Amino acid sequence: MRESTATITRRQTLAGLAGTSALALLPACAAKPAPASASASLAGLAPDAALDRVAYRMLAHEPSRATGLGVDTGEYAGWRSTFGTGGAAGREAYATTLKELVAEVKAYPKEGLTSDQQIGFEVVETAFTSALEGMAKPYGDVAVGSWRNAPYVVIQNVGGYIDLPRFFGSGQPLKTPEDIGPYMDRLAEVPALLDGELERIRDARGQGVVPPRFLLEKAMRQMEASLPAARESYAGPLRASGIAGSEKAAAHAERIVQTGIAPALERQLAELMTQSGAAKDAAGMWAQPDGEAYYDWAIRASTTTRLTPDEIHQQGLDELKALHARMDPILREIGYTQGSVGERMRALSADPRYQFAEGDAGRAEILAFINERVGWIKSQMPRAFNKLVDPPFEVRRLPLAEEPGAPGAYGGAGSKDGTIPARMWINLRTTDLHRKYDLADLAFHESIPGHVWEGEFSNRLPLIRSILAFNAFSEGWALYAEQLADELGAYDEFKVGRLGYLQSLAFRACRLVVDTGMHHKRWTREQGRQFFVEENGSKAEEVASEVDRYCSWPGQACGYKIGHSEIVKNRARAQGELESKYDLKGFNTAVVLGGNAPLSVMANTVSRYIAGAKG
Repeated sequence: MRESTATITRRQTLAGLAGTSALALLPACAAKPAPASASASLAGLAPDAALDRVAYRMLAHEPSRATGLGVDTGEYAGWRSTFGTGGAAGREAYATTLKELVAEVKAYPKEGLTSDQQIGFEVVETAFTSALEGMAKPYGDVAVGSWRNAPYVVIQNVGGYIDLPRFFGSGQPLKTPEDIGPYMDRLAEVPALLDGELERIRDARGQGVVPPRFLLEKAMRQMEASLPAARESYAGPLRASGIAGSEKAAAHAERIVQTGIAPALERQLAELMTQSGAAKDAAGMWAQPDGEAYYDWAIRASTTTRLTPDEIHQQGLDELKALHARMDPILREIGYTQGSVGERMRALSADPRYQFAEGDAGRAEILAFINERVGWIKSQMPRAFNKLVDPPFEVRRLPLAEEPGAPGAYGGAGSKDGTIPARMWINLRTTDLHRKYDLADLAFHESIPGHVWEGEFSNRLPLIRSILAFNAFSEGWALYAEQLADELGAYDEFKVGRLGYLQSLAFRACRLVVDTGMHHKRWTREQGRQFFVEENGSKAEEVASEVDRYCSWPGQACGYKIGHSEIVKNRARAQGELESKYDLKGFNTAVVLGGNAPLSVMANTVSRYIAGAKG
């Protein structure tokens, strides 16, 4: 498996979001008053100023996100000390603001807008409208302009027991003595955050919404493990900071953990145990009250399209069949002639010809391989784009402590100011994670022209575009980047490498089938796992957590391949309409300059490119 839930979370961190969006709607203590500018109208403002006003009015409801973005300064400095007003009141206030902003954005005069500005207003309207639809649901969390929508507020990959230690460990600033006060202010809110979650999962249970038993069992094991680690999770960052006053603050933090945080976690654990007693093993949303309606919304939010579950399921089957038809002759050519494509790919994975050496020698070989392939693809970019970026870039091994639970690799752009370079992080806990036929494709996906390349272009966009992100575009673009590398000749001299690229696409096609299979067609968890194993040659142990993720984030896994397919479909539209005037470089540049956006907005960007090319 080449990615996991952690992939996206870490990409958000690399992009400056610090993974804090999951905290947006958790109940908390009353927020410090927001500056007046955080609620003022857009009327009369210049376009860029209006888009910035949208960003700050949104962040007034998500101050932890403002911290991740580094904009809780000046008149917004008070935001660093709170998670905001939460609970039913906070959610209602947020929805009210979003409704107001949708109306104001629709009414804003659009004459004379630049392409960036026009896209910005389209992104806001589309993202906020989708979020409002989700907020109207009677249960679950809505990640505004992000990917992390969840029907279960506390489960194996959702909840403050996971997010809060990560946030205090890497998101909350601790560089100067002045940072201690805001850290402690927010820490004092944590018991209320956790009890707010408890209230919500109890309320959901009252509605008949109980997660699958196998997810609850995972969550309970994780929460039990988090309890002994709580003191270090919250007091540890203070001590590690070494700043003046941190030791005294750490002792106070330990008392907050002992008297507030740990008891709140124990209350959550008791509720999960109660739910486990009433839980069933049905994996999909179809088994939950109004679950089919919830899934319809979730899949639209994830794919940013109007495709139905049946259409997505069939698309997955059709694309998988087409991809296997391309893989079959290559497998035959290299001597793999017996069995299904999935069976032959499993055999290929065991072929020593395509394995790296063990130990440090193999690790050095992998790093050299990646750097060589990145160097090659960078040299090809003038053939694919009219506008280029050349960011500081480095390939790094993941920290040793992180490797056991991390994906095979992840990557992203550097900071907006250029002080932090773009990076591709590679998991080298064992060289057996990687194969010579799929490592180049992985590098193109994570670095150039994938996540690093797209992210560097997105860094030039206004603040609101840094906040509102859509994995259907970002992951769709990274898959399109894999396709571009193939089209530029990456595998002309190494045909077996094309198998790695095609298997990557096939894996995402399988996601379309499995996600819709479980949530709409009433597949079991085991059916989902076996589909990956039998159809794509995946290892059973690798896809176990993958499938469980689909159960707790319905629809999210469909964004990847739908995004790729929509980009390719729009490229074909441009080719058909422009004929001889079509230019690959012009198309690619228009799409990447349009930035991370809903796919409908991306299609509008392509329409503007077509109109401009026609002259």
